[in-house]
Amino acid sequence: MKEIMILFLSGGTGTPKLLQGVLTLISPEEFSVISNVGDDYEIYGLYVSPDLDVITYTIAGIVDEEKMWGIKGDTFNFIQCLERIGEDSWFKLGDKDLSFCFLRSYLLRKGLRLSEACKFICDILNVGVSVFPASDRSIQTRILTEKGWMHFQEWWVREKGSLKVLNIDFKGADIAKSAPGVLKEINCAEKIVIGPSNPVTSIGPILAVKEIREALEKTQTKVIAISPIIGDSPLSGPAGTLMEFLNLEVSPLGVAKVYESFLDCLIIDKRDKSIAKRIEKELGIEVVSVNTIMKTLNDKKELAEKVLRV
Repeated sequence: MKEIMILFLSGGTGTPKLLQGVLTLISPEEFSVISNVGDDYEIYGLYVSPDLDVITYTIAGIVDEEKMWGIKGDTFNFIQCLERIGEDSWFKLGDKDLSFCFLRSYLLRKGLRLSEACKFICDILNVGVSVFPASDRSIQTRILTEKGWMHFQEWWVREKGSLKVLNIDFKGADIAKSAPGVLKEINCAEKIVIGPSNPVTSIGPILAVKEIREALEKTQTKVIAISPIIGDSPLSGPAGTLMEFLNLEVSPLGVAKVYESFLDCLIIDKRDKSIAKRIEKELGIEVVSVNTIMKTLNDKKELAEKVLRV
């Protein structure tokens, strides 16, 4: 296994955007990614791993950048056929996207581990970056609502996050082990970066794996995080709602508190400069203020440059 200079912890859409900028500055062999698996979901008889897929598609250069998920130019014939026969089709994946979900499901049924299936797909797409699921075991992010427990995908995509959150759970995390190679990546990294992904449901399931959190707490390597919160609002997704439920301030300070036990530096948006001293004083965490909104490739490159220089 090659030695890795920089290790990224990723979920959702924010960190893959950052990785687009990183790829303009360093080679794929110089960094590695550990992905959230709490969003993984079985539907249409297939094993879907949304965060692994968006990371892989982004690095391969085929992601639908408008949505920051799925494959650009994809068609939706399968979903349209489901609708014609009256089947529920709320989880709208494209045909090309579904083909990779089929391949993953086929490999898992043959006895391969999730990490092995991930590598197989990365090799097919000529992804030179080492991409790891946090764990090969099932970890399901679940939300308790007045309708009972439901998978995060059901709450966020099917119900559009409209149901009140009564509890949050990472089912299976208590017995999950880190996937092969993950701990070595943490121990060999020269820098560890937690991308601007939802700290509760994108990074939370990774940290819920005891071995991973302990390795981060023990490492002498500098750990940096980028806040996905600007002011009192997330750039996208339900991070604000979920942080409020956990009694975390919806601000960069709240993000810092999630990672407090191992975080050395928090990168916040320049609009939040006023909270920097509070974070440094209350938590003893270094703060760097830059533009964190990534609308263009140049934005992504500039943020990546700042991250690499910290």
